[in-house]
Amino acid sequence: MHFKQFNLDPRLYQATEHANFKIPTAIQRQAIPICMKGSDIIGTAATGTGKTAAFVLPMLNHLLQNRSHMRSPRALIVTPTRELAEQIREVVKVLAKNTNIRSAVVYGGVGMNDQKRALTDGTDIIVCCPGRMLDHMGRGYVNLKTVEILVIDEADRMLDMGFLPYIKRIISGLPPKRQTLLFSATFAPDLMELIKHHMHSPERISIDVEAPAETIDHCFYPVPKMQKTALLIALLKKMDHNSILIFTRTKHRADRLRDALTKAGYAASLMHANKSQNQRKIALDGFRSGKVKILVATDIAARGLDIESISHVINYDIPDTATNYIHRIGRTGRAERSGDAITFITSEDASEVRDIERRLGAKVEKKTLEGFAYGVDVPSPAGAPHHSHARPHHGSSRPHSNAPRPHGQTSQPKENQRKQGFWASHRRHRS
Repeated sequence: MHFKQFNLDPRLYQATEHANFKIPTAIQRQAIPICMKGSDIIGTAATGTGKTAAFVLPMLNHLLQNRSHMRSPRALIVTPTRELAEQIREVVKVLAKNTNIRSAVVYGGVGMNDQKRALTDGTDIIVCCPGRMLDHMGRGYVNLKTVEILVIDEADRMLDMGFLPYIKRIISGLPPKRQTLLFSATFAPDLMELIKHHMHSPERISIDVEAPAETIDHCFYPVPKMQKTALLIALLKKMDHNSILIFTRTKHRADRLRDALTKAGYAASLMHANKSQNQRKIALDGFRSGKVKILVATDIAARGLDIESISHVINYDIPDTATNYIHRIGRTGRAERSGDAITFITSEDASEVRDIERRLGAKVEKKTLEGFAYGVDVPSPAGAPHHSHARPHHGSSRPHSNAPRPHGQTSQPKENQRKQGFWASHRRHRS
């Protein structure tokens, strides 16, 4: 299938060519025709599947085919984080480059004046975060009664962040006759209630729900809690690293880890909720451009960040749920590139380990780093296997990854493994 088959406005097709969009992804093949006929959609799709273009292209096509002489908002995209809002706005700009369609981005953490000016001057598409959007509505800077298309992206994440009341208030300012496109990885009862009352006979589409890319290699590194930082630095010394995203569970731990990496001679950016929007943008821009090879972040970076060149995701702290694991490691292995997901595990992480392996449908290889001075025993959690020879498979088989790997990773002799109490794991030989 080719983008020409969607019968898009020629200017949009030219934009897809310029953006090097070759063949529509699975979510694009399913969603674009449904969107173009005006139906509501409830969509689920794994991260990195081209979801944004799946709703932006038909949105732009609708605006071009149904021109309005008024510069009032005709499409509204609501998303949970500033970074995701910026990325969606960038996709809008790229695909609308051959048109005179205007777009504006609205989120907190920055001054309101530029946003106010963009809204009052007139715009066709608004990409926003809920809180700041309500601020503008409350001050009378924007009227949403002309909105024809509403997109609610990462709806489950907004639910987790407490934005559901905000979304309901935003919807109350929209006309009841509109197209609504909702995308979410999971569907809690509160979200189903929102769908029931604010959508009209939506069609369901689902692509690779909660599944990691098959181009990702997964491994666990058992390590005493107090030695995580030392092991990370030892790994980095052996890695032919390209672009590494490191997740911690808390903001304070992210701060401390970045400081430790800096002292060890590694330039690392930092991204968490206590950073201002400008600080987060600078950190993300440096990481995206490759000027900074390491980004330390909390789960604020676990969804939406679209950086194709990330070669490794390292879970310094294991995520609290298997779903969060999928979202975190989804930052690598994008656009059919290979990637590595490395997770440090302690003796306290047995239940999280089991949940992750259950979600992946396979045991994950446990590794130790040759030459690293493990100082404390890491007992095997109850029921955990002591040997894991098989690599994870997603389906019957998949090709070996060619992404850069840490060098010198070998399993210790069995007597050393028993002595140190680690989950035994023999190094696989890659083809």
